[in-house]
Order: sequence, then C-alpha cells, then structure tokens
Amino acid sequence: MRLVLVLLWSAGWAVVPALAQRTRELRSFNEALVNLARTHSPSVVLVVSNAYGPLDESADEVSAVVLRQSTGSGVILSADGLIVTNRHVIQGATRVEVRLPALRRGRSAVRTPGRLVPAKILGADQETDLALLKVEARDLPFLTLGDSDTVRQGQLVFALGSPRGLEDSISMGLISATARQLRPDDRVVYFQTDAAINPGNSGGPLLDIDGQVIGINTLILSQSSGSEGLGFALPSNIVKYVVNEIREHGVVTRGDIGVEAQTITPGLAKALQLPVDQGVILADVTPKGPADNVDLRPGDIILSVDGKPMENARQFHVNVYQHHTGVLIKLEALREGKRFHKSVVVLDRADNPDRFASLVSERINLVPRLGVLALPIEEPLLAQLPPLRRSYGILVARISVAPNGSPGRLLPGDIIVAVNNQPVSTLRELRELVDQTPPAENVVLQLQRDGKLRYVELVLD
Repeated sequence: MRLVLVLLWSAGWAVVPALAQRTRELRSFNEALVNLARTHSPSVVLVVSNAYGPLDESADEVSAVVLRQSTGSGVILSADGLIVTNRHVIQGATRVEVRLPALRRGRSAVRTPGRLVPAKILGADQETDLALLKVEARDLPFLTLGDSDTVRQGQLVFALGSPRGLEDSISMGLISATARQLRPDDRVVYFQTDAAINPGNSGGPLLDIDGQVIGINTLILSQSSGSEGLGFALPSNIVKYVVNEIREHGVVTRGDIGVEAQTITPGLAKALQLPVDQGVILADVTPKGPADNVDLRPGDIILSVDGKPMENARQFHVNVYQHHTGVLIKLEALREGKRFHKSVVVLDRADNPDRFASLVSERINLVPRLGVLALPIEEPLLAQLPPLRRSYGILVARISVAPNGSPGRLLPGDIIVAVNNQPVSTLRELRELVDQTPPAENVVLQLQRDGKLRYVELVLD
C-alpha cells in the first residue's frame, strides 16, 4: 500500500511540469493573438460610401430616391494612403470617405474615433470586385500583401474589419478550402474560411499568423445575411495584380486570344471520346479572332501555355490574360491524336468595359455634372468598339462619381448619342447640353448599351 501511495505521489509531481508547460504555451499563444490585433488593426480602416438609391428597393419602378450611407472595410497598403477595398463597397458613390486610425492615448477602453477624410477612387475592377482608393495622408501604418500560393487548408487565419459598422473587429478561423469557385470554370477563385465575416467586413484583410494579408474578405454565402461560416476572400496574389494594374494604368487590362476554354471532366472525356481525361478543351473559337487566325479550332485540347502544363480552364485563362496587347504566346495543343504548336498574338479582352479608362484624364475628359470621363467617337477608337447604332456619340470610359439619383445608371462602355433628343458628337456639345439643365431637374440621355439603344433619366445637382 505504501508503495502504491509513493507511486501515485510521484506521478502527480510528474504531471505538474507538463501542465505548467501547457499553460505557458497557451499564454504565449494568447499573447501572440493580442499582439497581432494591436499591431495590425490600425492599418484597417472604415470606408464610408454615400450613394443615392431607390426608397423602395422591392418596387419595379423607382418613384423616389434617397441618399444612403453604407460602410465597408479597407486595407492601407502604403504610408502615403493607398487603400484597397471591394468595388461593391464604393459602387455608385457620390462621395467616399475613410476613417483613418486614431492614435491610442490614455488608459480608457473606449478609443477616440479617427478623423474622416475624403478618398479618391483611383480605379475599380468588376471581375475581382476590387477597388483602389487614395487619401491624402502621410506616415500611415500599412499592411503587406503576402504570397497566397503558400496558403494551406486548415491554416489559422484572422478576419479584420468593421462588420455592421462595428470598427476594429477581429475574428479567428481556419482556411476551409484554398481554391473555391462559385461557378464551374470561373476565372476568379477564393479562399473559403469559417472566420466570422458579416456585411461590413467586405474589403478587410484576411491575415495569417505572421500578420501578412493573404486575402481580401469579399463575400459570404448565407440565408440569414449573417455569418454561417461560409466566408470567401480573394487571394492576395490576385489582389497584387489588380492593384499594380490600377496604379500603372488606371484600369485592369486582361489579354485575350478569342477562345472559350472548358475544364475536361471525366464525363466530357467519355462522351466526346477524348484521348485525355483531364486538362483544357476549346469549346469555342471567335471567328476572325487571334486564335482563329492561326487555325485553332473548337475541340482542340490545350496542353501547355508558354511551356506550362494546363490543368483546368481557369488556369488557362489566367495565364493568357496576364499578358499585355501585342505579346505572342506559345500554345501546345492536341488534335486527332497529333500534337502541334501555335504562336498566338494577345489582344485586350473585347468585353472589358473598363479597357478605355487609361485613355482619359480628369483635366481633359471630365463631364462634371454626369460624373464621367468620356471620349468622342473618333478613329482609332472606332476599331475597338462593337457595331454602332449611330455614326456619332460619346463613349463613357470611366465613372468618376455617380450623379444624384443614378447609382449604376451610367456604366463604362455606354455610348451617349443624345441629350434631351439633341444629338451629341463632341465633349463640348455634351457639357453644354447637360449644363443647360437647371439643378434638381431631369435630363434624359439616349445611349447605346450592349448593342441596344435606351433612355436613361438622371437628376442632376
């Protein structure tokens, strides 16, 4: 009996160091999380967007418009005020402001709000739902975009932002999946995370344990409009590409060779009797496009692009669109059991409505009361446009701010052909006709969109 008691006593003392070690590890982990929040939260800002919208969004006809204020999140990327956020956070805005981080002073748990400053929209990208803002500031704390290719399923992550306008919030979770597509063959992939993300988190960062931004929180799948553990963040390597394109060109340019690619599935391979059961097949080739000009055909199997093996359609399209206009890419393909090589010239994607944004400037092309930067329809612009319903008009190249009562009413790629039934062919004519409209009165634009003519009614300041 005495021996048993001695053994139990010895075993108890052996457990104590192990428990102490675990406690120290937990405290160390806890302190690391506290430091991460304290260090990186000041680089995440509240984005406030003011836009006009319908009083009753469920109504078929808009009978009245009201000024709405919505909030989202943004990530400071440079000390001089570059901020990335989601496009949908600022879409249709007449004014965008950012609440900068406040200095932490004193011992109060309630932090003094930072100052609200105006933000300029440098550019936005519809495909990735990203926008780049600029505020006039210096010496701001900022975060670094990490390498999203190193992210693994099960990795610990943290979502920072302002859910429901609640600033300086942080939640923790895991990477549930590393390459989630919302639809088959989508060109955009997301990280899926169970970190709590709610409306207002949009545009905020998804951080790894080192405090690197590995993604921008973009959307949730939810039946309740709240967090259900299905959050999606745009990987940081995609964010880097978009941010760099907007900084250099004011718009995201994407190359195209005039094909529609699909991922080969086992079902496709069996039904079409393909010689391979995975990879990329051309479903369509645009007549007289770059691929058609070198005799690529529907049914061709793409094996590689510039020597890189192609595993799926999304990978193929990304490897093509990252090339700029005029660059030749080398394709290895398979047709009727025979391999062959083609060199194809890359052109700007024809369906990108933002592709003309780099051709305009605020000083020359602004139409203030419409809130657009525009170009007259002249050569060589004609060659880049779809067939026109009129031989004249003004192309909307970029949205500066939305005019009152008209979020989304004017879009890049629209061609304005008349103002109150008066044809317009020069920027001077457009400005003069718009300026004749008294404040708070309607102006009606006739424009071409998607090959069809339509009327758009605006209420101007």
